[in-house]
Amino acid sequence: MRFVLALAVVVLPAYLVAAEQKLSAKVEKVAAPEALAEPVRKLLDEQALVVRDGDTEVMTVWFRTEIPAKATEEQVKNGLTYREIPEGTLVGAIQFPAKFTDFRKQEIPAGVYTLRFAVQPDIGDHTGTSPNPEFCLMSQAEKDKSADTIELKKLIEVSSLVNEGRHPAVLLLWPNNAKDAGPKVVDKGNGVVIATVRRALVAEDKKAVLGFGITIAGVRKE
Repeated sequence: MRFVLALAVVVLPAYLVAAEQKLSAKVEKVAAPEALAEPVRKLLDEQALVVRDGDTEVMTVWFRTEIPAKATEEQVKNGLTYREIPEGTLVGAIQFPAKFTDFRKQEIPAGVYTLRFAVQPDIGDHTGTSPNPEFCLMSQAEKDKSADTIELKKLIEVSSLVNEGRHPAVLLLWPNNAKDAGPKVVDKGNGVVIATVRRALVAEDKKAVLGFGITIAGVRKE
């Protein structure tokens, strides 16, 4: 059976997308959740990206201390992109203190999820449905206990359990070419807001830095 991804973007509840929202992003020392399996937790940086609306925590993201990539020395020299991260690679973990509604109006329950990289296929109903094809699939921590890269079909199955098998839970990524480390909150227009941060990648023995931009609010305009 062939599994095909459809777009879903993790977003904040509608009231947080209103003009009065006061979103902020800060890197803080936060212990990774005990809900994560030990092989996953031990790879995560203790410095987490914490997003708040005023004083209310929206999400906390732990990236791997070093995210594995596949790249030549020349690619590292010229600058890496998301595409150098193999699909199915564990990128980090995320915690939502409250329920979220994704782009497809699916509920993402409060809890802890792993984040693994994937690319939306440019075929059929997927064409033109997303501003960017790169994203992270979220899987419930108790369902994703290995730190190893997993096959895309299996990843889609596990991520879809978040929504009772209907569709993977997805966190949309945006290009982040800013040279400053961040983090920053950036308004992308049309109600879309992202948080930017730079993270370490390693391709064999070659190290590099890649800018991440993760969606923290916004919905697709029909």
